[in-house]
Amino acid sequence: MFEYSLAHWTAFATAAVLLNLSPGPDMAFILGQTARHGKGGGFAAMFGVWSGAVMHVALAALGLSAILATSALAFSLVKWVGAAYLVWLGIQALLARSADDGALAPSAAVPRRRDIYRQGILISLLNPKVAIFFLAFLPQFVVPGAGPVSLQLALHGLLIIAVAAIVEPPLVLAGARLATALRGSSRVGLWCERGLGALFVGLGVKLAMSSRTM
Repeated sequence: MFEYSLAHWTAFATAAVLLNLSPGPDMAFILGQTARHGKGGGFAAMFGVWSGAVMHVALAALGLSAILATSALAFSLVKWVGAAYLVWLGIQALLARSADDGALAPSAAVPRRRDIYRQGILISLLNPKVAIFFLAFLPQFVVPGAGPVSLQLALHGLLIIAVAAIVEPPLVLAGARLATALRGSSRVGLWCERGLGALFVGLGVKLAMSSRTM
């Protein structure tokens, strides 16, 4: 069981690396939380996004993601909730104000890491395009006779997250160093916060305008 050729693993590894490096709400959230709260916030966001991805993999393996691909109502419901959540996060960042002592205002105080973790889960889960992507992407690596289809889907889905565990931590550490270097300037920090807010609002609008087609 799970016997694949070298060509199979080469193609899958290449696709998995490119997938994890591609920009999107998940990556923007991880890097944004790193910039705002250092590596602790970045890793909390990363683990939250991974947890959401595990749930997407489970749904794809069980075939439940097909509901989002075939039901316009289900897709629209998840899409609009996810878009509203991204826009809400963006507006919070846009409204951040610089306090007199150069720090961010209390409204932008560092949240608990478990709150960031939960936000990461929601951002991943409330993006129906991710569920449909897994449903369309993973079956391409199913090999007849290599094992039950559901187990093959689960294996490749979890391996995508394993690749993320190699690709994303260095990005968080690099982002944390850059954030530390910029943290001395309240003006730079404020504009970074606003830039992140604008990015989330833009991603929310983009998600709201998306369709079920990949």
